[in-house]
Amino acid sequence: MEQWLQDDERLDYLLAEDLRIIQSPSVFSFSLDAVLLARFINVPKSKGHIVDLCSGNGVIPLFLSARTKAQITGVELQPRLYDMACRSIRYNSLEQQITMTLGDVKEAADQLGVEKYDAVTCNPPYFLAHEMSDKNMSEHYAIARHEIHLTLEEAIFAASRLLKQGGKAAFVHRPGRLLDIVTAMRAHRLEPKRIRFVYPKRGKEANTLLIEGIKDGKPDLKILPPLYVYDEDNNYTSEVSELLYGEHS
Repeated sequence: MEQWLQDDERLDYLLAEDLRIIQSPSVFSFSLDAVLLARFINVPKSKGHIVDLCSGNGVIPLFLSARTKAQITGVELQPRLYDMACRSIRYNSLEQQITMTLGDVKEAADQLGVEKYDAVTCNPPYFLAHEMSDKNMSEHYAIARHEIHLTLEEAIFAASRLLKQGGKAAFVHRPGRLLDIVTAMRAHRLEPKRIRFVYPKRGKEANTLLIEGIKDGKPDLKILPPLYVYDEDNNYTSEVSELLYGEHS
């Protein structure tokens, strides 16, 4: 039998999708942002091909597999995270639908094909390289969280190159980078169509941004209703609870 876990890894549940995922507190564990992005993007239901950039341990491809029968390709730069993703895919017997590619997002279109894909998701590094302050942060987390190997504009350009005309790209990021995101998307033929702001709770500032654009789309931006993560009692709101645990939580 295959050895599923290494070192300090654990096998966690994706409850709403009835799947399992390999994670490691010292290497990589997904956050709520990945859940939100995987549920936010409009994906083809039965056919087509989706690419997930900055895949980490493969969490977004796993989430997407519960929403679509389309083929899904994940792209991850770090060999350790790539290996974790591959093992999670095999554990869930999803090899026929999900494929992982070890490589640089900036080279993804050259490796996978230009203008071939129906949808692209990307949970890119949020912070500029010079903003690193936690000296005890592991190299894996540093690369995943900071623009050491990939800038925001490079991620957007990579998504655009992969997409067919009319294809959709969705990103999750911080609201403070909204203007940078919109400027880069429009510069690279991705017309922003839907934005949703995510708030820790009512009365607080938004701390997460979800945005979807269409390649060569016409200008027509919709601002969706706000998403609140916690209620007044610091429990997950019903919407977030359903995303995490399913309809029968």
